[in-house]
Amino acid sequence: MLQSWSRVCSYGNDGMAGDNKLLRTGSINRDLPPENILFGSSLAMLAIQQTVRKVAGTTVPVLIQGDGGTGKEVLARWIHKHSACAEGEFVKVSCAAIPSQLLESELFGYEKGAFTGANHSKPGRVEWAHKGTLFLHDISELEPRLQGKLLHFLQDGAFCRIGDNIDRKVETRVICATSKDLQQRIRSGEFRADLFYRINVVELRLPRLRERREDIPQMAEYLRVQHQKRLQIQCEPFRGEILEYFKTLSWQGNLRELSNQVARYVLLGPEIPASSPPRLTRHGVLGTIPSGEVSLPLKRITKEAIRKMERDVILQALRENQWNRRKTAQALKISYRSLIYKIREGGLADRSGTF
Repeated sequence: MLQSWSRVCSYGNDGMAGDNKLLRTGSINRDLPPENILFGSSLAMLAIQQTVRKVAGTTVPVLIQGDGGTGKEVLARWIHKHSACAEGEFVKVSCAAIPSQLLESELFGYEKGAFTGANHSKPGRVEWAHKGTLFLHDISELEPRLQGKLLHFLQDGAFCRIGDNIDRKVETRVICATSKDLQQRIRSGEFRADLFYRINVVELRLPRLRERREDIPQMAEYLRVQHQKRLQIQCEPFRGEILEYFKTLSWQGNLRELSNQVARYVLLGPEIPASSPPRLTRHGVLGTIPSGEVSLPLKRITKEAIRKMERDVILQALRENQWNRRKTAQALKISYRSLIYKIREGGLADRSGTF
């Protein structure tokens, strides 16, 4: 939804020192998804929508928790857009992506001569977020020493660049996100309890995608349109049976996995590698068992389902290769002889062995 629910799910630049314009992620034009797509109609997301509407206009810290791919950054950007800080920068810091020895300088900046290679003074991302929003992603990965410095900054808005002894002050909204259990980290001594209570004024827990199945069809179709524009490929809308199939999947990767699946659909259409398990195509779902056969022995059901799936895959590949059997065999990564055998076994050839 930000370009893969944030690659249509995240272009946040977490590189080291370089072009400041690239690192100031708030300066990059990103369109948020419509609210009916972002929040959907599930009870869990509607409750979150009610909460963020109340807190967006304030400057209180927000902690967003949820599994990877649930849309934490997208929600943080929505809060920024609807806050009093909307005219300022939205500055993302990935605490897991930046090496710990560099993270302090990236956060708080440094003065010329502070260390080897510091040939000029450089403001940190905290300063870039002045009058804007500082988004600390994977806050659970922040090392204890930096946790203390961040706590000091959150308490009075003051910090000191590396190699300097002058306190600087900024005004910024802080939003943190994590997929880890911070309470468990506190018990294990990996995360400071006082920092947790400082960042956890308002806590938002994003549900897994499989916990909001009623939202999947609308999100999938929205992502299809976004991928179609990005890839510049025309693609027909999802059929109802495909969207219903989507609702039955577990989506361990949440929105990110859904976005990737939709991108494959737009890009590849019905092309299916022979080694792949039954999966979605533009024309339906392969490998489903016809109704009325559930009373048959399980082994027979399984055998018939596999045979039908294999037949459908071969037929589809033949059509896509204009019934050229050698090209079809190459596409399916099987020998020509095996393909001929399977064509005959599947009843795809007439008695003379021709099509």
